[in-house]
Amino acid sequence: MGHPHSSTLTQRVGWVGELLAHSGSYGVVSQLSRSIGVSRQTLYSWKAKGQAALQAALAPTKERATVQMAQIERAILTLLLEGHASYRGIQRCLHELLGLQVSVGTIAAIVQEAGEQAEQWMKAHLPASARGLALDEMYGSQHGQGYLSVVDVGSGAVWASTSPVAVDGDSWTLLLWELQEQGLHWHTTVSDGGRAIGEAVSRVSPEQPHQRDVWHILHNCQQVQARLDRQVERLTCQTAVVARQAARLAAGKRALGRCPKSDVRAHAAELAQAQYVADSLRYLSAQLHQLLDVVVLASQPAQGVLSSASRQGELETVLSLLEDLSRAAPSGMQRELVNLATLLRAALPQLVLFAPGLDALQEATAQALSPRAVHLLGWAWQRRAILGPSRQALLADLPADWRPHADALFRAWEEAVRASSAVENWHSVLRPYLAVHRRLSTGMLALIACWHNHRIAERGLHQGQSPLMRSGLTDLSSDWLQTLGYRPHGWTGLSVSSPDPHPRLALAA
Repeated sequence: MGHPHSSTLTQRVGWVGELLAHSGSYGVVSQLSRSIGVSRQTLYSWKAKGQAALQAALAPTKERATVQMAQIERAILTLLLEGHASYRGIQRCLHELLGLQVSVGTIAAIVQEAGEQAEQWMKAHLPASARGLALDEMYGSQHGQGYLSVVDVGSGAVWASTSPVAVDGDSWTLLLWELQEQGLHWHTTVSDGGRAIGEAVSRVSPEQPHQRDVWHILHNCQQVQARLDRQVERLTCQTAVVARQAARLAAGKRALGRCPKSDVRAHAAELAQAQYVADSLRYLSAQLHQLLDVVVLASQPAQGVLSSASRQGELETVLSLLEDLSRAAPSGMQRELVNLATLLRAALPQLVLFAPGLDALQEATAQALSPRAVHLLGWAWQRRAILGPSRQALLADLPADWRPHADALFRAWEEAVRASSAVENWHSVLRPYLAVHRRLSTGMLALIACWHNHRIAERGLHQGQSPLMRSGLTDLSSDWLQTLGYRPHGWTGLSVSSPDPHPRLALAA
């Protein structure tokens, strides 16, 4: 650990002045080092700082203004993106922290110019390989208009995000056509099942599968389950009231209330039936959750994992049981179950479009290893958060002859597209900016997307990587402002000479 030198500022200024005055003279640094007890490297560092300060102080006014403007631009854009600040908030921060008076018009002009550069950068930086795309819209304050977003499922990189437009099939079609013209290709798409998105996808890329997001379906099941549980709780709370009403009738008194219930046996039967329906839906929802997973284990290890055809058959069975349950449910629960069964029946063809693409690889792995081995690999994959969590950690615990087959299988399971959570995460990033600015322009959205695509994950499975790095567009992290053409962090615009102009002479001295 280094220790500060016990000298005053005036003394250091004098020593730096002596070093600058005798720059290039042999032995000056070594002599001064011995006399004041400071290492030569420290003296070289002081000399470099002093020379840079003199150059900055004596630089022409135009150069100093350029350096200051570059620093202001970085400060404005950093406060805008990292701090979620408004234009007037940025103005106050610059005044309080740096003592600078910058008008709101200047701030708006800098943001607008940065947004235009970000738009050009977004159009020129698209992956060459086919990707899986998550599509969704986020509604703003204007009725019927929303922000359309296209996000990479695998990496989370944002490829397009529009300012508020009409949420219909034509808007989505124009956006997908524009991305195709820019060179973006995709092998599958996924959304929450919106009609406008489905219409556009069927028009632009009818040959590509359009997956329905499974988590929206499971969320609908949870909502219905919560409503049924509330009805069961309500009936349970009524049990004591019905008992009191029956006691009043037995005592020859009149029942109280507008529609009193006094039949204890009928109420107990109604409660039992409601509890049965709620428990049955909970079981069917759990089975649905299991069947919509990437890997579905067979009941016997010797059978490996379920194929897409077997999975489809099991889903049909679950749906048939749900329809039977809706017909047997009490009148207060029947409507909820009928609506849920109708929703699942309509979504079922698109819920497991990812499964047929896994059949061939799973069958080949079963032939190369064994169905039991595939069952074990599927079991480990389902518990990768404990055993892994990365694919490399899972492979390290397998026999060496299993690893090539397991690596291909793990990679296919990892890349299976079945959820649109990537675009939902992007919308959660946009929400704070929308709350501050009320409306986001195309340039502002491109600026946020550029910052987001360069942002390094600080924790989690992708720690140390940005969406661009995960997309394969770059192997190194980079400053997002520098990629847009702004000066790098710490740039002064002045050339500073080497801190050690004569390293060999200094060493010899």
